[in-house]
Amino acid sequence: MEVVDVLRDFFLGSIKIHILYHASIEPIYGAFLIEELASHGYDISPGTLYPTLQQLHKDELLEKYEEKVEGKIRKYYVITDKGQQVLKEGKQQVQELAEEILGKDWRKISDESIKEK
Repeated sequence: MEVVDVLRDFFLGSIKIHILYHASIEPIYGAFLIEELASHGYDISPGTLYPTLQQLHKDELLEKYEEKVEGKIRKYYVITDKGQQVLKEGKQQVQELAEEILGKDWRKISDESIKEK
């Protein structure tokens, strides 16, 4: 497996956590997510995002409903109780990974770099 493929798998996992996070705040939809993820440096195509949303729905981590918006049907997703649990555990794993890779004071370092800007 090439490095690009390994990184793609890694980032897809990160994107799933990101999706669950936003779905825990408010209903989300594809176009919003593409823009939101792009603001964090993820270049995700609809051909990757929509199957990911469908899989999260199939895995019962997201619920889906449809609304008519400006004459078009838009699919919205909200997090389920199961999705909340996965998100909670995912956040914990991300935090542990960040502490291990970046050191226990990674938040302090990050906060200081933000203040310097």
